[in-house]
Amino acid sequence: MWEEGDFVNKGTIIILALMSIGSWYIIITKLIDQQKIMRQSKEASAKFWKAPSIAAGSASLKEGSPFRFIAETGTKATQHHDGALLEQIDLSTWVTMQIQRAVDRVQSRLQDGLSFLATVGSTSPFIGLFGTVWGIYNALTAIGMSGNASIDKVAGPVGEALIMTAFGLFVAVPAVLGYNWLVRRNKSVMEDVRSFSADVHSVLISGAMSTSNAAAGAKKAG
Repeated sequence: MWEEGDFVNKGTIIILALMSIGSWYIIITKLIDQQKIMRQSKEASAKFWKAPSIAAGSASLKEGSPFRFIAETGTKATQHHDGALLEQIDLSTWVTMQIQRAVDRVQSRLQDGLSFLATVGSTSPFIGLFGTVWGIYNALTAIGMSGNASIDKVAGPVGEALIMTAFGLFVAVPAVLGYNWLVRRNKSVMEDVRSFSADVHSVLISGAMSTSNAAAGAKKAG
């Protein structure tokens, strides 16, 4: 097919090959990322909550951990709640907003590449079908010009053209299965992330509120 095909056939094969390579690359790398975050979740459960403070717990986690990122974001939110504009926002609301933004960034990073898998899964069968239609057209045109329409002359070229549809399905099926599998695993990972962020929010608000009330009481007493 490659030797006898024209530029359309070769271009279709190249596009499908690139889509297949990209799909497998994304599936493998996302699985590695998910496994990494799952290990970091266990690390956070084992180390973070045994620390004497949020800052100490954050320091006990590895650099690049989403759980450390969320904890540090919440800590910075409590420390930078000042200024004429920010003071108009309730401290709990401000911390909630900042932690939610951190969670959204973690979720966005997990979802990177999934749109490519969805696109490959939905378009590659049609690209393969286009290659088949083009191949059949060329085969029938060649047969018509030769004037020989025997079954052996028709079956060979048409059979070769149908391989393009099979190639498109070969690319689409792993992409669709990988997409669905990664989405389910992302939901499980994000449940751990959201649970951690909710616990961090509760600890930060309780500590920040008590510190704020003590400071306000001391100011009034002075």
